Amino acid sequence: MPTVTALHVAKATRLPMRAVESVEVEAGKGIVGDRYHGTKHRHVTVQSQDDLDTASGIHGSEVRAELTRRNVTISGGPVPREPGARLRIGPVLMEVVRVAAPCKLLDDTIGRGAQEALRRRGGSVCRVLEGGRLAVDDPVELLAGGGAQ
Repeated sequence: MPTVTALHVAKATRLPMRAVESVEVEAGKGIVGDRYHGTKHRHVTVQSQDDLDTASGIHGSEVRAELTRRNVTISGGPVPREPGARLRIGPVLMEVVRVAAPCKLLDDTIGRGAQEALRRRGGSVCRVLEGGRLAVDDPVELLAGGGAQ
């Protein structure tokens, strides 16, 4: 079963991501203390460690989870990309809003070619349907989209 391997938050857009062991996640708002808390749909970003490992091979150097600016990194399975797909991470239920496309700034923070290496591997932007405390090592369950819980 997939599990959470890393959690990262940043208080503001340009501030570095900070690794944490757990976070409080609010339904309809996102991660308390993160830059996107309270935004309309971009509550939490989720990425796959497997995809980061693939991107590292393509890039030729390690693509570290905190440098992608995603909140949740999971191992042992894919991150759904289709809008409406749902996943439960620990007690938190999320719904995919859209793919989290890697931006040009990744070439500055990770190294030239990082944006291309992460293309189709950037994870997903999710909205929070049910909140709770999320922690490293929490299980991840992929659910059917649109109404499955």
